[in-house]
Amino acid sequence: MSGNGQEQAQQRPVGSGGAEGASDSDGQAAGLPASGELAGGRAQPKTDKSEATRALILETAMRLFQERGYEKTTMRAIATEAGVSVGSAYYYFSAKEFLIQGFYDRMTYEHAADAEARMAHTRDFAQRLQIAIDSWIDTAAPYHEFSAQFFRTAADPSSSLSPFSNESHPARATAVELFREVLQGSDLAPKLDAELVELLPDVLWLHLMVVVLYWVFDRTPDTERTREFVRRSTPLVARLINLSRYRVFRPLVRDAKGLIQDFVLPSIGKSIVR
Repeated sequence: MSGNGQEQAQQRPVGSGGAEGASDSDGQAAGLPASGELAGGRAQPKTDKSEATRALILETAMRLFQERGYEKTTMRAIATEAGVSVGSAYYYFSAKEFLIQGFYDRMTYEHAADAEARMAHTRDFAQRLQIAIDSWIDTAAPYHEFSAQFFRTAADPSSSLSPFSNESHPARATAVELFREVLQGSDLAPKLDAELVELLPDVLWLHLMVVVLYWVFDRTPDTERTREFVRRSTPLVARLINLSRYRVFRPLVRDAKGLIQDFVLPSIGKSIVR
């Protein structure tokens, strides 16, 4: 808690006014050192205790965002509910928006672990792809009502909450790596052009982003329309990728690959154009 010496020793200075003087209106703590941070300004936990404190702050924030809405929840309110000082909250998350980044990071890792376990004994590419996307919907289900509250901010291409931003790179890289495993662990990968195999994980992640957009606005019970969309669209995506291995489609594949390399990947923060 905020009163013990160990927790205070872990806090970072946030400006000349001290931790408690940090302003909620600007959502930013000043004077944070670059070392010991995750991408996007999230503090890197160093001990079991600090990891537990970070998780507590994140869980509290997610609850308050659901109850009060993202815009109406301040860092001070989160700290009070979590039973830590405002300085401690800013130590782990240098601005309120990075709590959402923390949520992205955690959910992406949970999704990857769940999807990999589900598809461990499946080699069929179409089945593996559908398993991975169904796994995302199941993992995200508890946060569906909350998701629409911050989507407006995330949809802004200049926002760090955008899935295409530099700040979202850690979560995005985890998701792309999962789709690399979806493809390379399948019976289809050895039959495809090697350069296409390198590009497809990014393309499959973009397919997931289309599903996510549909999911955010889906108000059917258990997001059943999204699940039906996945059941119908995923086999189509798999068939199109499967067709790319035939010689007659090679010119189309080369054109598509050029478009992806020249226009799609450069628009994604910290993407590697292969």
